[in-house]
Amino acid sequence: MRIVRAKIENFRLLRSIEIGFEDCTTIIVGRNNSGKTSIAELFRRLLSGNGPTFRLEDFSLGCHESFWLALQAYRADPQSRDVLGQLPSIRLILDIGYDTAAPDLGPLGDCIIDLNEECHQVRLEFRFGPKATAPDTLFEDHVIPIDNADGDRSRFFRNLSQRLPTAYAASLEAVDPNDSTNRKVLETKLLTTLIGGGFINAQRGLDDDTMRERDVLGKVVEVLFESALTDDIDAGRRMTAEQLREVVEGIQGNVHDSFNSGLTSLLPTFDLFGYPGLSDPGLVTETSFDVNKLLKDHTKVRYRGVNGLTLPETYNGLGTRNLVFMLLQLLRFFREYQATPTSVGVHLIFIEEPEAHLHPQMQEVFIRQLERVAAAFVAQLNANRPWPVQFVVTTHSPHMANEARFECLRYFLSVPDGDGLRRSLVKDLRDGMIGAQPAVREFLHQYLTLSRCDLFFADKAILIEGTSERLLLPSMIRKTDAVARGQPQLSSQYLTILEVGGAYAHRFFDLLDFLELRTLIITDIDSVTPNANKKRVAVPVAQGSYTSNACIKEWFAPDVSPAQLLGKTAEEKISAGRRLAYQIPEQDGGPSARSFEDAFILANPALFNLGEGDQAEQAYEHAAEQKKSSFALEHAIENTEWETPRYIVEGLRWLAEGNPAPLLPPEAAAAELVAEVTGVDIPDATQPNHE
Repeated sequence: MRIVRAKIENFRLLRSIEIGFEDCTTIIVGRNNSGKTSIAELFRRLLSGNGPTFRLEDFSLGCHESFWLALQAYRADPQSRDVLGQLPSIRLILDIGYDTAAPDLGPLGDCIIDLNEECHQVRLEFRFGPKATAPDTLFEDHVIPIDNADGDRSRFFRNLSQRLPTAYAASLEAVDPNDSTNRKVLETKLLTTLIGGGFINAQRGLDDDTMRERDVLGKVVEVLFESALTDDIDAGRRMTAEQLREVVEGIQGNVHDSFNSGLTSLLPTFDLFGYPGLSDPGLVTETSFDVNKLLKDHTKVRYRGVNGLTLPETYNGLGTRNLVFMLLQLLRFFREYQATPTSVGVHLIFIEEPEAHLHPQMQEVFIRQLERVAAAFVAQLNANRPWPVQFVVTTHSPHMANEARFECLRYFLSVPDGDGLRRSLVKDLRDGMIGAQPAVREFLHQYLTLSRCDLFFADKAILIEGTSERLLLPSMIRKTDAVARGQPQLSSQYLTILEVGGAYAHRFFDLLDFLELRTLIITDIDSVTPNANKKRVAVPVAQGSYTSNACIKEWFAPDVSPAQLLGKTAEEKISAGRRLAYQIPEQDGGPSARSFEDAFILANPALFNLGEGDQAEQAYEHAAEQKKSSFALEHAIENTEWETPRYIVEGLRWLAEGNPAPLLPPEAAAAELVAEVTGVDIPDATQPNHE
């Protein structure tokens, strides 16, 4: 039994998404505020065991207009059925796969209502929606006008927030996957019977020596103790736990016989008070020890030291403590599963941002070892009886994301939802890369693994040829932004730069389009012409018959000529969210360079004393004499007064556009955030100090 997919509607950023789950580990990646935390929070609410509760703030902002329209419809006709239909609901639809050969499906059997022998999935629909009486509960006696003024809307939603808990209720139904009209009402608590939940939060309380840390690890020890008492596989663990309980019971007897008798003697007799009618009630003391509370509140996990000393948890680095904590939590979840009399069919464990404090290599090891840890628990602690666990890992780490195969990745993207609102869009790389050739898929995975690029987390991307562009690009971005003040600034956007060469950039096209990542591809025109032996050799652009650049040939046509390339418009260099940038004349009708180095020389002729004659040929010859890394380092560090080549400027300006976030330089963005959170204004560092 496993969760195959989930459809979610109207919960926070998850306005309408569908996400597939892998058999073992699903990795959720994406930029900040793209909805990764929301999905973990929804399952936390549903699987907590306390009954799911939701507030108005949990509804997607994009569906708030439905409440307003429902109010207007109610005032027009309180008895209209349209009112109830306009009220939004939070919904989760789960498809759960099962093995028809299994001897016992347990409580899942009550959810199978289809008659199709070929169907091996159960569909459950959870809904937090309006009761039949919701319109009257929400809107009756509303004295707020229905004008669309901001003040009216604010008062309406404040009032609505208070009435919502009594107007809405949770429900659960089994739905025939082949016929949505065939339904069966179920108890909502069945969800926690079928699916066990485990959650390792991103904020773990390990940063200081506080009670939070002791509570967390003490709780783990408590669970390990409880599971050992009922362990029917390892008799040694069970015997040890029983012996510990006997020790505590022995202490309990000693305390009752000696300690409590002495403590009771300290109590006053009520005769001392002389209050009429008050007889001595015979107070005695009783001190009890609960072994579970003893473990939780008074047991600490410490590290071995020397000379008989043990060291506190805080004496180890945060990375080690974080890893130890996560491993203990996984063991705790496993032991809880073992200790449950009627085990759940699926154990869904969310691990949020496991990379906290872990160095890059440890991040890679963690994601590789996760499934092996689960397998070790099964083999060594459960006599090879399966643990039906599915892990969902949310991460911002390129080391973890690039270590995983594409099939495991779910890419969360934040997209506009009208009127300045945002919603999540989920991209399943298992489906998105299905059309790519196996060789291309393998190349991309190997490249991402080796380069550790943050392609899945950036706002925009730049693909470049090689060392020279990589070393000089930061300076070029700063120079281009400085000239374009008042316009979108690339320096305030999250860029990732991939050094891919002209021979491989086109292999990224499908992936970039699938991720909807605005990307600039800076490449070389690479003009060539056949020699006497019909072998194509490099020549200046004016003498070229073809281009040897694989990316350009993929973009336009294999036989495109340099002359045709120089005649291409800016629109022809744009496809979806990608733009191609290759060498063009610095002035219309002027000479064009062949590669980055001679383009840089043509953009700064005064720095290189080219002299008279064909400028393109001289720049080409001068560039051929340069060592690329030395050339780039010199102009990145020493001689920094130069102009950026025109083709790169045009590309960078295009890339800077279309930024969905507020256009603020980093310093201004930070100052605005501090002011918003603390109410303290941070002076602009770019302005004179008036103190």
